[in-house]
Amino acid sequence: MTSALITGAEKGRPAIRLGIRENIVQFSLLVIVNAFVGAMVGMERSILPLLAAQQFHLAATTAILSFIVVFGVAKALANYAAGRLADAVGRRPILITGWVLAIPVPFMLMWAPSWIWVLVANAFLGVSQGFTWSMTVIMKVDLAGQERRGLAMGLNEFAGYLALAGAAVATGWIAARHGLGPEPFYLGMLFVAGGLLISILFVRETQGHVAVESHQSKGTSELPTSREVFWRTTVADRNLSSITQAGLVNNLNDGMAWGLFPLLFAAAQLSLERIAVLAALYPAIWGVAQLGTGALSDRIGRKWLIAAGMWTQAGGIAMVAAGNAFGVFVAGAVLLGVGTAMVYPTLLAGIGDVASPSWRASAIGVYRFWRDLGYAIGAIVAGITADLFGMGGAVWVVAAITFASGLVVAVRMTETLADLDHRPSLM
Repeated sequence: MTSALITGAEKGRPAIRLGIRENIVQFSLLVIVNAFVGAMVGMERSILPLLAAQQFHLAATTAILSFIVVFGVAKALANYAAGRLADAVGRRPILITGWVLAIPVPFMLMWAPSWIWVLVANAFLGVSQGFTWSMTVIMKVDLAGQERRGLAMGLNEFAGYLALAGAAVATGWIAARHGLGPEPFYLGMLFVAGGLLISILFVRETQGHVAVESHQSKGTSELPTSREVFWRTTVADRNLSSITQAGLVNNLNDGMAWGLFPLLFAAAQLSLERIAVLAALYPAIWGVAQLGTGALSDRIGRKWLIAAGMWTQAGGIAMVAAGNAFGVFVAGAVLLGVGTAMVYPTLLAGIGDVASPSWRASAIGVYRFWRDLGYAIGAIVAGITADLFGMGGAVWVVAAITFASGLVVAVRMTETLADLDHRPSLM
């Protein structure tokens, strides 16, 4: 992997290099940290909708999915704040703060006397995820430089979602033998301890790498206003806004899958163990396949991988909606996982292609704000349509929205990989 070097050694400081291989120790530590981040969400993945229905006796689907709404809104706001703060004060302090905010989560879930406690725990979890996952993304982009950005994102998301899947299987297995609480949430204490200790003791700040890349790309070192970055990423720039809407819809369908799929599988008379396997299969495929799709986007470009990924997701969701047997659900989950893997690291790499290093973290923060707001929007859309038309109808609606998002990318977005040396400045 090609590295880039800025002279600093002659001033008594180690020279800073860009590249995954050149920063392999720090990069690997951040991969491990993001595995703990993903595992924190995974411990809820297969059991919280069932906990809502069986232990807290929530009947309306909208009420059951309220925890995803709270999580999504909290994470979206934290993503936006994290991106701006990372450019202003550094990455490492935000990462550590995110882990501190995660400390109460497993205890609140273990001891929850009412559904309100679960909602508050998910608010803490959302903010924690916004800070920690955003920083692992941004710091890996900082370290990798331009040439292997897709691979860097593939490795990051691989670790997070494979750990998410593993935690979903583990908590489902524990719940099948010991009940829905408190035993499944004991794992959360280990995840928090591991992530926090590694972040405090071993992770190093990466802002120096941003200065190197900005110097080499001759980009502006000035930091645009929040309003400028927000407007451009959301609406004005055709590539950034196309990426942003695809990210929102991606997590809209993920929020639906998180909340409705376990209920849909339970209605098909599947056992808790099989529900846990299905809940883990989709993010597991998603996580493993990203090792290939992230690197592939560095070779063939971003646009058509994103569009095709959204259409593949739509096909997987439609298969689950039409199915009523374990084998069909497995096939739908595999398709959904492959499609999401095509999209997820590629979207982040595309943001990195377009945004200048000086405001890249802020742009990623805006993108992740809208993307993770998709969790809340997906839960609301799925909950309302499920209460009105049944769970199958809700899944079909989300499949149609996902297909339409791919059309937006196909029509509006241009290829960003070829623009690496021509990134626009906001100033």
